[in-house]
Amino acid sequence: MEFEFEIRKPGPPLEPFAESIWFARGRITYARERIAPTGSTVAVLVLGPAILQVPRNGAGVPFLAERGWLAGPHVGPVINAPTAETLAVGIVSSAVGCRALFGVEPAPLRGRVVDLMENWAAAGSLRAALLGESDPFACLDMTEETLVLGLGPAENGWQRCAAAVAALEEDPLRRISELARELGVTHAHLDREFVRTVGLTPRALSRILRLRRLLESVDIHAELNWADLATAWGWFDQSHFIRDFKRHTGVTPSGYVAAQRAVFAQHEPGFVPEM
Repeated sequence: MEFEFEIRKPGPPLEPFAESIWFARGRITYARERIAPTGSTVAVLVLGPAILQVPRNGAGVPFLAERGWLAGPHVGPVINAPTAETLAVGIVSSAVGCRALFGVEPAPLRGRVVDLMENWAAAGSLRAALLGESDPFACLDMTEETLVLGLGPAENGWQRCAAAVAALEEDPLRRISELARELGVTHAHLDREFVRTVGLTPRALSRILRLRRLLESVDIHAELNWADLATAWGWFDQSHFIRDFKRHTGVTPSGYVAAQRAVFAQHEPGFVPEM
């Protein structure tokens, strides 16, 4: 069966808080995959067979999601292992959107996967409605409507954190102390506000964004000079780069390319399939 995937970027009023909403149906051609972090919190409503999630690159507490899961922000990959055909709807928050969308604080969720039904009040009724709908676009509509109706208050100071996230997305190599000064707060104040709102420190998010940008620049079908790529994104020590790369993806640079080439026709940044 061909894997069906539809994705939507929500507009106002969700735009500052929701990165995307997606619908997935089909069977992957490999056993499982490691999914690298993006700085977001992710909610998934499982509408078909259960899906196993293991955070912290397989070292975290496994969660067999029969109805849905909520994955907090993390700095290492989550292992995604469907037990059969995937049928699910997902919501990816922006870095500052966890509390506004789901009504929970992101910091306690860091590096964890928990039951969605127990942590998001709207999850049960939304899932019940989605189970009666087979059209992917109708599922996206229903999910977006539920998010709009339930949109709650964000953390105090979220606008400053959103400005910091935008600045780091534009230039992940920016010094956090300089960024804090531009935003009118101390480095320590920005750290505290960021952890409360995003669930990560600014430094942790900047590393995630830097590695994400590096992965997006990779051509898996070309000869790769990892030393040049690492230097271009601020790593001047090869061992440090390899350590950060493995912490982000779960594998070495050469292992990442080999896994992608073995399965994907085109590069899927941040995904490491395993047979």
